[in-house]
Amino acid sequence: MTDTSSMTSKDVNLSVVDLYTIGIGPSSSHTVGPMRAGYRFCLELDARDLLEKTGTIIVDLYGSLALTGKGHATDTAVLLGLSGQRPRSVDPDQVGPIMKAITATGKLQLFGAHPVDFNRAHNLLFHYTETLPGHPNGMRISAFDRDGVALHHQEYFSVGGGFIVSGDDRGAEYSGDNITLPYPFSSADELMAICKHHGLSIADLMMENEKSWRDPSETNEFLDNVHAAMMDCVDRGCQNDGILPGGLNVKRRARKLYLELTEKPEAGLKDPLTVIDWVNLYALAVNEENAAGGRVVTAPTNGAAGVIPAVLRYYERFCANVDQDKIRQFLLTAAAIGSIYKKRASISAAEVGCQGEVGVACSMAAGALCAVLGGTPEQVENAAEIGMEHNLGLTCDPIGGLVQVPCIERNTMGAVKAINASRLALRGDGHHTVSLDKVIETMRQTGADMQSKYKETSQGGLAVNVNVVEC
Repeated sequence: MTDTSSMTSKDVNLSVVDLYTIGIGPSSSHTVGPMRAGYRFCLELDARDLLEKTGTIIVDLYGSLALTGKGHATDTAVLLGLSGQRPRSVDPDQVGPIMKAITATGKLQLFGAHPVDFNRAHNLLFHYTETLPGHPNGMRISAFDRDGVALHHQEYFSVGGGFIVSGDDRGAEYSGDNITLPYPFSSADELMAICKHHGLSIADLMMENEKSWRDPSETNEFLDNVHAAMMDCVDRGCQNDGILPGGLNVKRRARKLYLELTEKPEAGLKDPLTVIDWVNLYALAVNEENAAGGRVVTAPTNGAAGVIPAVLRYYERFCANVDQDKIRQFLLTAAAIGSIYKKRASISAAEVGCQGEVGVACSMAAGALCAVLGGTPEQVENAAEIGMEHNLGLTCDPIGGLVQVPCIERNTMGAVKAINASRLALRGDGHHTVSLDKVIETMRQTGADMQSKYKETSQGGLAVNVNVVEC
C-alpha cells in the first residue's frame, strides 16, 4: 500500500521550478502528470534494457483518472508520454497526428522509436469503480513481451500540479532532496519568523534559497520564461475563437470580450469597474486555452492556471512602477506560498476539491500582489490567508468531466478575489485572527471530510444537476 503521508513531506525542499511547469492543458493532475508517468515508465524500461523486448503495453486508470479521464485527456496524455513526449516540449499541434497514427496502425512508438502493439480499446482500460490504495489519481502501466510474458509494471499516483509519485520509491519528482537551504521553512509561521529575523522579504528569501540549486541568472531566466509563457497564453486566448472540444459545445468568450473592451475604451471612463472586466478577460483567455489543450503554465495546477496570470497581468497594466524585477518578485512570492500548501495540505482537486486548486491559486496571487504593491511579509501572509479563507469548501464538480464548466469562470472569480484580498490586507497592519497555517490546516481537514463525489469525479454537484450529454 502506498502511504499518502509520504507523498509530500513537510521536510521536502521545493524550488520555484517545482511550482510552475510550462505544459499543455487541460489538467495538471490528469494530463501533465500522466504524461510524465508514461515518459518515466519508458525510462524505467530503458534502464532495465527492456525496450527492445517489449511487445505491448497495457495502461490501467483508476479512481478520478478513470472517472474524468476522457474529459481531461488522460488517455491521450499517457500515450503521449509513452511515445516519448514531455509536457514542457510537446507540440500541441502534433498531439492529434500522434493519436491518429496509433489508432490507424495499431502501433505505439514506445519512447518515440520502438513500435509495440497497441489497441486503445483493449490496452487502455478505465476502472470506474476501483481506486488504488493511497490516492484517488492512480494508474498502472505494464509491459509484456511478444509472447505475453510480463516484463515490468509500475503504479503511479498523480498528486497534483503535475507531480508524480511511483509505487516503489514513493517519492515525487522534485528538484532535489539533498539540498541544504539557507532559509528552510515548512510553515507560514516559520517563513514569517525568518523574514523578521533577517530583515528579508519573502521574494528575497526565496531567491536566496534558489541559489542552493542554481545561479541567480538561471533562476531569473526561468522566471522570465514562465512570465512570457503566461502572457503569451493570455494573448492567444484573446485572439482564438470557436467552440471548445469535448462535446459540451462551450463557446469561447475571451475574444468577444477583448473586442468589446478595445473597440470602446472610453466606456472605462464611465464605469470604474471596467478593470474587473479586464481581469475576467485575462483569466477567461488562459483557461479557454487550457480547455482546448493549448500551452499553459501550471500555477499551481492547470485547472487554476488562469488566476495568477490574470492577477499578474492586472498588476502590469493597472499598477504603477512595474518592472521585470517586480514581476520576478511576484512569481517568487507566489511560489513560496504555494510550497506551504503543497507541503502541509494538497493542491490536488481529487484529494481536497477545488479549494486546493483555484483556492490555492487565489491565495498565492493575493499574497504576491500584496508583496509587489509594498506589503510587509505580515500583510502578504494576511492576503494569502484571506484568499483561501473565502474559498474553503470549494468543490470540484466538472460537468462532463471537462475542465470547462464551472472551471473557466471559477478562475475569473479566483482572480478577482485575490485582488480584493490583497487590497484588504494592505489596508490592515498585518495582524489578523486566522493565520495562514490555520487556514491551510482547515483546508486540509475540509478536504478530508468532503465526500469523494465532490472531488473531481463528476459524480456530484453541477456535474449531475446540469442536463448535458455525458462525454
